[in-house]
Amino acid sequence: MSVILDDIRAAARRIEGKAVVTPLLESPLLNQRLGCRVLVKAENLQLTGSFKFRGACNRIMQLDAAARARGVVAYSTGNHAQGVAAAARVAGIGAVIVIPTDAPAIKKENTRAWGAELAFYDREHDDRIAIAERIARERSGAALIPPFDHEQVIAGQGTIGLEIIAQAAALGAVPDAVVIPCGGGGLTAGISTAVKALSPAIEVFMAEPAAYDDTCRSLAAGERLAVDLRPGHATTFCDALTAPMPGEITFPINRRNVTAVLTLNDDTVCRGIHSAFAYFKLVLEPSGAIALAAIVANVLGRVRDIHGKTVVAVASGGNVDAAVFTEALKRGAPRT
Repeated sequence: MSVILDDIRAAARRIEGKAVVTPLLESPLLNQRLGCRVLVKAENLQLTGSFKFRGACNRIMQLDAAARARGVVAYSTGNHAQGVAAAARVAGIGAVIVIPTDAPAIKKENTRAWGAELAFYDREHDDRIAIAERIARERSGAALIPPFDHEQVIAGQGTIGLEIIAQAAALGAVPDAVVIPCGGGGLTAGISTAVKALSPAIEVFMAEPAAYDDTCRSLAAGERLAVDLRPGHATTFCDALTAPMPGEITFPINRRNVTAVLTLNDDTVCRGIHSAFAYFKLVLEPSGAIALAAIVANVLGRVRDIHGKTVVAVASGGNVDAAVFTEALKRGAPRT
């Protein structure tokens, strides 16, 4: 099981006119400050406020009439929930989303607003996949739309990579590196497949919360390892990056394509949130700001010399509650 460039190109055709072609943004002042060229792929401006719509739409558009009649079920911390709900509405079918009780209010409210039915679970005690599978059975075999570990979902996310290469070329740039937020690895698997096929010299880096360093440890060990989910062992406000283990499909793709995994604590992520707002006028959720944070806080620079280079940060989402965003801006502001 894998994904190739042709799958991603087919996905781009399938979701054309449904997904937004998000901009690739640049700030001369940030470039001047960092001594490199930073391009930000603003997926927070995607339909539903995150990249997740792409993969969900590509998957749902490939369901046959009988499957569509039964509707779809998904499990998510919030962004995939909204992506599936919106894609289901585009397709004219029903959707049930299994979502944690402590998901950000904006994600729960928007998922419901897209027309989906919500089924809540306790993040610390419940098996969300088992709940989703039970609901799918109860609904005569509704299609389950995984958040990252599915070839059609990965291919949909890979359309971002096609856009990055084309948009960078329009700016007269060839990226030297791309930094991508890391949860279950579906976003990286898709983007890295596209950019490596089109420009093999590009280095791909994943950015994940230090408390959820399963991908970093897994790549180092050569096998999938899980996060310790016992209360108090794994905490981060990057709620969209809390998959407990890399996916079965995503892991071998990323093992092949990724140069290194960068781990960041929440305070460092706040610097990305502040920089996105200050230099690009973007509102990013913590998970969406982690790649930019890895660049502005020199986490990437400690692994690879980026002076004079062109680096792309994928801003994966902007669904953040106002209170969290306000506090993150304060924590991430430069010390005077």
